[in-house]
Amino acid sequence: MTFEDLPTVPRSEELIDKAFSRAARSGRSKSGVEAQQSMLLTASNIISDNLQNVTTSWPDFDALDPFYYELADAVIDGGVDSLRQHLSEVMWAGRKAGDIRSEYQSRLHGEAETARKIRKQAFARLADVTREVSDDLLALGEARDILKQLPDIRTEEPTIVIAGYPNVGKSTFVNSVTNARNEIASYPFTTKQVRVGHIERDHIRYQLIDTPGLLDRPADERNDIESQAVSALTHLADCILVFIDASASCGYPVDVQRTLRDEIETRFSDVPVLTVCAKADRSQDLETDHYLSVTEDEGVDALLEAAVAAVDHEIELPFDG
Repeated sequence: MTFEDLPTVPRSEELIDKAFSRAARSGRSKSGVEAQQSMLLTASNIISDNLQNVTTSWPDFDALDPFYYELADAVIDGGVDSLRQHLSEVMWAGRKAGDIRSEYQSRLHGEAETARKIRKQAFARLADVTREVSDDLLALGEARDILKQLPDIRTEEPTIVIAGYPNVGKSTFVNSVTNARNEIASYPFTTKQVRVGHIERDHIRYQLIDTPGLLDRPADERNDIESQAVSALTHLADCILVFIDASASCGYPVDVQRTLRDEIETRFSDVPVLTVCAKADRSQDLETDHYLSVTEDEGVDALLEAAVAAVDHEIELPFDG
């Protein structure tokens, strides 16, 4: 599990209103002490269950793929440590609601009016505990809304990342080789769209990812969040294709594009990096690993095969002892 399935986080007042209104309905079907017991049980269960469900719905950060861990750490105010603290506080409140239920349930006996007063005391404590974590619930709700915006990238699939300056033909390439069935999303820290496409070779599915806003400019032009997102990509990329427009029609000089390529090679030193002369129909005045013209359908298959070979992914077969 990553973040796309995270449920909505309730606000404290919403949860209190829900618990007490349901409790009132449950009490109307009974009378005397039994009504007060039913109300307490209903309200405390709703608050306890909802608060604990908030925490159990989140993934275990220690077991989270490093790619998503670093992204979460980058985009959330205070990072993963703040999320852990908020989740811990909400878990405490959920357990405390259960303790209040046990404590007051044993006291609800005798006269109905006395039981009603005791139940009201329990309700006041339940409300206090829920309001005590109102800031934590709010922070988790905001984090959930941010994290659900992260592109749905499958970390278990071999991944080919497309890099290079804007307008060098990256998205055209991804659209072409994936038959335009690519998914489009945005990182929450950039307005630019991330394109994720897929190809299949020998029954293995490969992800092709174009990451505008990240690997399309030098490191000194990225903000802190973008820099950490690039760090996250080091856990994801199995091969990087750096597109260079030798014609410079993209608006960036060739030497500047080469410098970006060199920086990427240094940053992803453990990953195969292939340099691609994009728009080769316009100019091939560049020594690169591959020459590509999507418009002329030249070099496309060769580039894909080279990328797949560079990834060198093997299917893990069950051990046959």
